[in-house]
Amino acid sequence: MKLKVAVLGATGMVGQKFVQLLADHPWFKITTLMASERRVGKRYREEVNWIVSSDVPECARDIEMAPMDPKHCDADIVFSALPSDVARDVEPKFAGEGFVVASNASAFRMEEDVPLVIPEVNPDHLKLIEVQRRKRGWDGFIVTNPNCTTIMLVLTLKPLMELGLRRVTVATMQALSGAGYPGVPSLAITDNVIPFIKGEEEKVESEPLKLLGKFDGEKVVPAGIKVSASCHRVPVIDGHLEAIWAEFDRSVEVEDVVRAFESLKPLKDLPTSPEKVIIVRNEADRPQPRLDRDAGNGMSVVVGRLKKVEDNVIRYLALGHNTVRGAAGASILNAELMVKEGYI
Repeated sequence: MKLKVAVLGATGMVGQKFVQLLADHPWFKITTLMASERRVGKRYREEVNWIVSSDVPECARDIEMAPMDPKHCDADIVFSALPSDVARDVEPKFAGEGFVVASNASAFRMEEDVPLVIPEVNPDHLKLIEVQRRKRGWDGFIVTNPNCTTIMLVLTLKPLMELGLRRVTVATMQALSGAGYPGVPSLAITDNVIPFIKGEEEKVESEPLKLLGKFDGEKVVPAGIKVSASCHRVPVIDGHLEAIWAEFDRSVEVEDVVRAFESLKPLKDLPTSPEKVIIVRNEADRPQPRLDRDAGNGMSVVVGRLKKVEDNVIRYLALGHNTVRGAAGASILNAELMVKEGYI
């Protein structure tokens, strides 16, 4: 029997991506879709400005929109696609009433007792769930996934930690869908690059330290690396591309980095997990958003253009689908891991 799931903020871009990815999920069944009060009681297909595929999935079309209140939620898992300011108020209400909240919002990511998880990177951080329940007195709990840009970056950094990684510099070229819908005005982004995304650089510089840190039984001790980020919006629909300089505490060869990337193994017993977590491309002009964002059904990270630029510095590009691996797919994979580990 499939677990019942709900989506908070179901009409937004990430909410739509949740609905699309959950429509044919082998473990989960959509039973509740929730959004703002003005949409309550109306059918999902009537209220959503559907833009992520050709049509609204059959399983969701006629679901009546419910208010964002635990009393109206018939689900085992609540996926949150809410804006951060709304999530800070709404998500604790669901956790307090015993729901499992798998959140894509940034509101609680850096809270000391809230797991910030990428399953291939730090599955042991789910142990913070018991700390969270004890400290907050909740029957349920909140588990978060990182910022979309952070996920692509950290999936490549995890295997490099074994090579003595000590400093990372990243310049991002981020897709329009990362700004939601309607997002960036066309006159602002056409024939242009916007060299500032509010709050983005701070997230990319802080979240990796928690993700790559060590759980000491009560909290996560941050990783002892430095991350410097410069984030930019570019006229691409989907797919964040990142130029990364990885500095090590010893001499490192490109071949060492490639072997490290290939050592990061997928979680093959989870339905959303890709066959390969990191795909290494050898062509001089890859990865590219249009060609590579859907690799692994949007759940793989594609790297390329690896070059040794100093004795202890390797430069490379990384690309991933920001609304799949970077958002809805990340939350769904976290939920699958929690089912496997017995938290759900």
